[in-house]
Amino acid sequence: MTSLKLSLRLCQRVVVSLRRSYCSVSPRNVLKLQERGVIQSVFPTTLTHEVEKQLGQPLTVYCGFDPTADSLHIGNLLAIIAMLHCQRAGHSPICVVGGATAKIGDPSGKTKDREPMKQEMIDRNIASITESLERIFANHQKYFWRDQDKELPGVRILNNNDWYSQQTVVDFLSTLGRKFRVGSMMHRESVRTRLESEEGLSLTEFTYQVFQACDWLHLYEKYNCTVQVGGSDQLGNIISGYEFLTKIHKKLFFGLMVPLLTTSSGEKLGKSVNNSMWLNPDKTTPFKLYQYFINLPDSDVETYLKLFTFMTKREIQDCVANMRERPEQRRSQKKIAETIVKLVHGEAGLEQAVRWTEVLFQNKAESLALLSDLEVKLLFKNAPFISLPLVPGLKLGSLCCKIKMFKKEDEAINKIRFGQVRVNFQIETNPELVLRDTDHILPSDITLFTLGKKNHFVVKWVS
Repeated sequence: MTSLKLSLRLCQRVVVSLRRSYCSVSPRNVLKLQERGVIQSVFPTTLTHEVEKQLGQPLTVYCGFDPTADSLHIGNLLAIIAMLHCQRAGHSPICVVGGATAKIGDPSGKTKDREPMKQEMIDRNIASITESLERIFANHQKYFWRDQDKELPGVRILNNNDWYSQQTVVDFLSTLGRKFRVGSMMHRESVRTRLESEEGLSLTEFTYQVFQACDWLHLYEKYNCTVQVGGSDQLGNIISGYEFLTKIHKKLFFGLMVPLLTTSSGEKLGKSVNNSMWLNPDKTTPFKLYQYFINLPDSDVETYLKLFTFMTKREIQDCVANMRERPEQRRSQKKIAETIVKLVHGEAGLEQAVRWTEVLFQNKAESLALLSDLEVKLLFKNAPFISLPLVPGLKLGSLCCKIKMFKKEDEAINKIRFGQVRVNFQIETNPELVLRDTDHILPSDITLFTLGKKNHFVVKWVS
């Protein structure tokens, strides 16, 4: 009996240990995110041992997001996930929305100066991005943080305009400006590339690295922030911040660089015209985001499991093994899609994405019945949308001509009889079928008519 109790206790300890390995990362293990690819490099590279030692205690970590668009994109999500991993390890995250730096413009990766933005647009973008950040951190805690006995450090979301708006240009340059050396600033790749181009570089964008460095100084002096997270294209700006801070404070500062996501053609993923994947549901629906990752090629699956999920190494290995054995099931792609959509849009967003998938690709009538009027419009946005009164005795053949599915009624009758027309995904072969609100009209007062498999017509019944 004693042996049995001992075995049970041992099993309980193993279960708790496994649960914790999934739920949290010890502070010393944040650098192990390099093995997952979430962190591409650490700066300064010469202080890896000191950085690892420093990460053994709770720190404050920040990442900046300039509101140059009204939504963050999938490339930004990787930096946010790096911040979430730091939060899981007990470090305090700060997200800085650059209300001030959006007016300056980051020259990194740009061939010419950004167009100046109006303040009203910047304010709208700040509100939208702040809401997205709050939602993602809340969704992570609600759906992905299982160790409820361990409270996550709270996230701060700040606007850097709050600390620059109180300073004059003269005060700024006469105090902080003296700490920057122009020679060093000129050596930054983003600066050199632009200076060698026909467009050149404005003084405004030249000073961007100064403002980003001063952000870090403010965050250190107010919140003891010693770590900056950024894309690998931000290395130059992070170096500027590091050099600036170490002149003022004798402290260990360092940067964690996350990789830039690219498509198979090498194009930066996120904001280009053809592959825009935004985190605002008004710009990219949860369904579109879900479908993007469901359709990942097998060759990208292992990388994306490491980057975008919180699965353990063993769980990822099992997923990859399953994919290789049964690639047609696309379970790994589904796991990635579910994790990202749930993190970004919550459970309701994931349910919507799955429901739309069932409607569009599985033709499930019961899922179609659950869609709202707006959801039908969004999902079938390329289909004709017709408003009609429901006339008693209205027959299917006549209606198909009324909605311009066919030009002539005899053509409609022929196609219907040969099973070419569907009503709410159900094949109807009787052109004399009388449409009834109890049988053919969805709760949203809509009926979906389909010719063949993909030619949809949406009818909104009005009184």
